[in-house]
Amino acid sequence: MSTGAAGTNGTDNAEESERKLRALVVDDEESITQLVAMALRYEGWEVETLGAGGGVVEAIASFDPDVAVLDIMMPDVDGLQVLSRLRAAGHMVPVLFLTALDSVDDRVNGLTAGGDDYVVKPFSIEELIARLRGLVRRSQNSKNSGADPVIRVGDLSLNEESYEVERAGDLVELTSTEFELLRYLMRNPKRVLSKAQILDRVWSYDFTGKATVVELYISYLRKKIDEGRDPMIHTIRGAGYILKPAG
Repeated sequence: MSTGAAGTNGTDNAEESERKLRALVVDDEESITQLVAMALRYEGWEVETLGAGGGVVEAIASFDPDVAVLDIMMPDVDGLQVLSRLRAAGHMVPVLFLTALDSVDDRVNGLTAGGDDYVVKPFSIEELIARLRGLVRRSQNSKNSGADPVIRVGDLSLNEESYEVERAGDLVELTSTEFELLRYLMRNPKRVLSKAQILDRVWSYDFTGKATVVELYISYLRKKIDEGRDPMIHTIRGAGYILKPAG
């Protein structure tokens, strides 16, 4: 298994800038892992593959990928369980589910579990690569967005480096997609953001049933940010959503 690039002193930044994008591809169908790995390597990525879910946490720790592609239906540990183990171990790598499960409920379950994207088999390899690049770009933007890592709106704070969110001093646990959505809202306080704007910034692609996905994640944020408190996230009927200090 490959290991992450390392540097010392003044060489750190140079080596980081030269580091290739990395992907871990996990699927029990060898034809799928070979296809995705070949296409990504052609694009200049470093790729590791696994045929089962049991070793994913260890592979993430050793390979340090920028993004992970997970099948859901695997014989040993399914993709949803793998993602749960990753998050429990503190790994916040963006995850794209690549699966034959194609119902709306399946998509919602995958995203609800903390997945950052969802692609159904059979799939376009060009679209898959574009979505993976979008996930990596969003992740990197979160890490490199400014000198002060803390955004504050009223009694709500979000730390872009530690990925910690607090409301009135209480820690709020978010998935990576919820975090990115909240970050976008907090960077645009008192501004109405349309569903199309949110999709373009947070998901970076056109999504079937997209309005439902935005509404779903707004509802998740409301439960975690606003429940039991004065609301900060508001719906502007026919226009979109706005976040503003409570009161």
